[in-house]
Amino acid sequence: MPRLYGFDNQALTRVRAQERQVVREAVGRIRAGQSQAEVAAWMTAEGHRGTMGGEWTSMTLGRLLDNPAIAGLERIPDTGELCETGREALITPEEFRWLQERPGRRGSIRSVERREDDYQYLLSEGLTVCADCGQRMTGSRTGAGTPSYRCQSNFEGRGGCGKVRINASRLEDYVAEYVLGELSRPGAQAALESARKAMAAEAQQVVVRIAALEGKRTELAAPYAEGQLSRDSFVAADRHIGRDLKAERARLRYLEQGAEVPLGGIEDLARWWEHAPFASKRGLVLLLVEKIQVHPARARGVRAVDDRVTLIWRTALAA
Repeated sequence: MPRLYGFDNQALTRVRAQERQVVREAVGRIRAGQSQAEVAAWMTAEGHRGTMGGEWTSMTLGRLLDNPAIAGLERIPDTGELCETGREALITPEEFRWLQERPGRRGSIRSVERREDDYQYLLSEGLTVCADCGQRMTGSRTGAGTPSYRCQSNFEGRGGCGKVRINASRLEDYVAEYVLGELSRPGAQAALESARKAMAAEAQQVVVRIAALEGKRTELAAPYAEGQLSRDSFVAADRHIGRDLKAERARLRYLEQGAEVPLGGIEDLARWWEHAPFASKRGLVLLLVEKIQVHPARARGVRAVDDRVTLIWRTALAA
């Protein structure tokens, strides 16, 4: 059986860095509006080949992008629900779900049934938290279909209060206004560069911790195979390591978004914001903002966000 493109082994525990970069760019192109056929043609033209040496087609690319393993996920057989494995990934779980929620993406091998347009949540993945209980807020649509950030009452076994929700576009506009205000300050460029270096340094530390955890997972196999470790002990230890790997990889994705953002002149960044790529805008926010706390609304139906949001700045410049 051929290996899955992007991975170095059948166990999916090691990735091929060059192939992972190809997959990331392919997903980026699809999210920018290119069809799978166009992206497959680009991959072939650049000299990239499948694991059996064949040229890429819309169908072979579609099969790869519909495999949850590329995002470190797997489906629970009984329910079909996606769960994280803690293994290495080529793209983020959010990117994979975006692809699956696009069955009508141009050139997809999946159904062409039309679904509601997805929404890119700029302030997700732990950046926005509930001020009441400290729970991370996740992107969620209201009953009317409006994108919002919500404190989930039960998120991955860690229950939040479930009482705080805020309109996504209003919160993002509010944060963007303050971020752009910070960019106009003297010394902003130096502060951003300092923050980026700090995030890049922490990312390297996380990479080391991930390698150590992967080593521990590999070391477990020998005593288990030799009968020195019971199956229950092996599964419990492997699950614990998997949880740690999941947290570290999520942290690494978070840090990489800030460390990799392109920095030009501050004036250029401020002018460019309105039409900037999503990933670059998100990275810029991460460089400036450590956390966004959202407080409950004063009363039901209140739409203002000014008195509901507390920004905790990352850089020494911001205040």
